[in-house]
Amino acid sequence: MNKQTEVGEIISVSGNIITVQLSDAIKSNMPVINGIVYRIGQIGSFLKIPLGYCNLYGIVTQIGAAAIPEKLKMEEDFSKLSNRQFLNIALIGEQSGRKFERGVSQSPTTGDKVHLVTIDDLEIIYGGYNEANSITVGNISISESLNAKLDLDKLVSRHCAILGSTGSGKSNAVGVLLKAIADKNFKSSRILVIDPHGEYNSVLKDKSIIYKIRADKKNGERELYIPFWALPFEELVSLFPNNLIDTQRDYIRAEIEKAKKESALVNKIEIEQELITADTPLPFSIKKLWFELDDFERQTFKKDKITKCLMKQGDPNILMSNEYEPCGIGSSEPYQNNSRKGILGFLDNVKLKLKDSTYNFLFDVDDYSPDLYGKTNKDISNLLYEWLGGKKPITILDLSGIPADIMTSISGTLLKIIYDALFWGQNLPNGGKEQPLFIVLEEAHNYLKAGEKSISSKTVQTIAKEGRKYGVGLVLVTQRPSELDETVLSQCGTIIALRMNNAKDRSFIRSAIQDELQTMVDLLPSLRTGEGVISGEGVKIPSRVQFYKLVDAPKGVDPKVSEKWNKENNITLDQYKQLLSFWRNKKLKEEKI
Repeated sequence: MNKQTEVGEIISVSGNIITVQLSDAIKSNMPVINGIVYRIGQIGSFLKIPLGYCNLYGIVTQIGAAAIPEKLKMEEDFSKLSNRQFLNIALIGEQSGRKFERGVSQSPTTGDKVHLVTIDDLEIIYGGYNEANSITVGNISISESLNAKLDLDKLVSRHCAILGSTGSGKSNAVGVLLKAIADKNFKSSRILVIDPHGEYNSVLKDKSIIYKIRADKKNGERELYIPFWALPFEELVSLFPNNLIDTQRDYIRAEIEKAKKESALVNKIEIEQELITADTPLPFSIKKLWFELDDFERQTFKKDKITKCLMKQGDPNILMSNEYEPCGIGSSEPYQNNSRKGILGFLDNVKLKLKDSTYNFLFDVDDYSPDLYGKTNKDISNLLYEWLGGKKPITILDLSGIPADIMTSISGTLLKIIYDALFWGQNLPNGGKEQPLFIVLEEAHNYLKAGEKSISSKTVQTIAKEGRKYGVGLVLVTQRPSELDETVLSQCGTIIALRMNNAKDRSFIRSAIQDELQTMVDLLPSLRTGEGVISGEGVKIPSRVQFYKLVDAPKGVDPKVSEKWNKENNITLDQYKQLLSFWRNKKLKEEKI
């Protein structure tokens, strides 16, 4: 072993934590060895302990007074110590020959010498990845000549979290990760990006298919449809503001179930009638349902209580109600329908939403829209084939056009549709076991709140706990890990933490990584933009990495104020009249009649 690299010896061993006293022979904390400058005692750097035919490696977690063992601190004559420089290291792996493995098979003892880790050692530590199942995402910060690699199999199957404050380079890191996978040119890789802000539309244009509400088809975007009838009952009802009581809710549920049973027959869908519920993803006409429920509430009758007093026939296609003679005063006819359920207010809200163009992605969904009999030209199988069976490796579902008040419900429904399909198809060639799926959840804190029992939260928890068995992997991307459900975060086998200034958020990251490396979390506020600490199963060893910078980086959603304000303002009164017309008619653009 090179004497030049020796820096001290072990004076204390406590489980996995080793205390090292630096040698008096060290004249500088930046020795030069073979023309290369090394820094001793950098938090997150490595030291080596030679033991016979193998070398143990540890990561520096403390240096200075905090690393002095308690017994030495109690020495009455502290001046007797020849050297007052101490540091603690946490053992993380061992090298035998040219092979490095995580974990150690033996422990050092007091008096064993500790050495610097040289460039050659680092190549052994960070090398050894199988090119077929690894990706390169950047450079190791302590040595830019070394590539930072991730084990793709473990990254996908064991889930991953990418955490960092705004401006830390989080979106760029996600883009680098996706590009690295896409550049492997797998024959049938499947990556699905749930993007609430449309940040990734400019990334990997030749490697991705973008589905977006009000798509720009000239740029190759495709229209995003989420048929309302695919939503579970509670999520569908929650789209419409309501104060329904349990009996009213049960009444509507029964009517939807009835409509779905009729539709299954019309569409010749092979399913046992007894298995159909209001949650089963089967098409039905919501216009017809609205019309029939609305009509039942408005009906008036003659004295015989059978003859209806209809004045004007309505039309479910244009959401026009039947008109009945107003009920009489006192005991005179016409009489009200005494069996009505008192849900006219709810039905009015349904009508408003059906007419609101911002909800067209749910209710006006091209070939997925049922006619009045529940007949559709396309089923969910077409939707899944488009999202998951595309010829390009990445599918981006841009949810930026979805109203904020239903984002949680819609994103959760999307995930549930996809996960349920892969769960039930697990033994098929297109199931998750045979063709794994990697789901990227951008801005996860927006629809995965801790303590919430929303459909998105429950679905992501299910995927986090069980997804690996069925070939579904997750990437949670967020700037607020403290708002995420702890259960989900704890299931992420790989943590990529970029600059993080908020102490509360750092504490959540600290709880998610192994105990002896938690001091590395204190480095997060001082990281450079685009730099991160990667720990967990996706890497052989916890690493401080500078991610590559994408040429066509994900674009933020904020308009460039100075650029926009510097343009000439030629806006006229007519344009404000048009704005008001759009507002009143709940439209975002001029629609051709």
